[in-house]
Amino acid sequence: MKVRFAILLFICFGMASAQTKKFNSQDISVSPLIDGTLLLPKLEEPMPLVIIIAGSGPTDRNGNQQMMENNSLRFLAEELYEKGIASYRYDKRIVKQMKQKDLIERNIRFDDFIKDAILVTEYFIKGGEFSKIYIIGHSQGSLVGMVAAQGRADGFISIAGAGQEIDDVIVDQLAKQAPGLVESARMAFDDLRVNGIALNYSPGLASIFRADIQPFIRSWMNYNPKVEIAKLDMPVLIISGDKDLQVQVSEAELLQQAKPDAAYKIFPNMNHIMKFIEGNDIENSKSHNQYNLPIMPELIETLDVFIKN
Repeated sequence: MKVRFAILLFICFGMASAQTKKFNSQDISVSPLIDGTLLLPKLEEPMPLVIIIAGSGPTDRNGNQQMMENNSLRFLAEELYEKGIASYRYDKRIVKQMKQKDLIERNIRFDDFIKDAILVTEYFIKGGEFSKIYIIGHSQGSLVGMVAAQGRADGFISIAGAGQEIDDVIVDQLAKQAPGLVESARMAFDDLRVNGIALNYSPGLASIFRADIQPFIRSWMNYNPKVEIAKLDMPVLIISGDKDLQVQVSEAELLQQAKPDAAYKIFPNMNHIMKFIEGNDIENSKSHNQYNLPIMPELIETLDVFIKN
């Protein structure tokens, strides 16, 4: 049996195309590997800027991947625009590398995503156009964002972010989905952490422990979200949804425990991609490929109040 996780979409190829926008927007390349879109409301006074960092896999600025178009991050940016909040969202570097056909999987490191987020943040700090700069990190982007925000941003928002190190998150997922693989996974992660390589693991774990992605996993394991979020000397908002199939509410609880002064909100019926779900897991899964399903209005109201306080 092979187990695949939404949190580990490293080898998907291609991405969904962005749709025509009806907003005051500007495409900005911050570096040769960072292409994104700035949405800039037409207001006379200085406004806050939100930098949106995407989650796992080759995710584009709109929140999409190959065969998966939900436009979650695009809708997030557009709804913030309507509230008078500017945003910059960008394609993860692996999106461009795949387009250019020069992606070498074994060379990917978690630190690369942190460096990109820092570069984006410092680009807009240097520009000096915005009253404040906030970082929103979604899923994997939560950990990326909380590291990048340190000493740079005016505030940080975690949406669907994990509170444990990634190996512990995956082991917990296995305990629920494939408990027979837990012991093998735990031993392989321990080998990877100590020796830099894992050689002995169940064939059912091949999607996690393939040789080419082990360096990436190991570099990701070097960061503990509880440690990183505690370093933030700024307003912090932690958000999760109780319909999230990828990241449990308990992960948000761990972040809140590590940062007790953070604002904390759990949205009933919100799933991993910030959509309202009333039905079962089938409806939930289908929403990940519904291009026109809006994100939850209550989420936007909460973000608006937090950012403008």
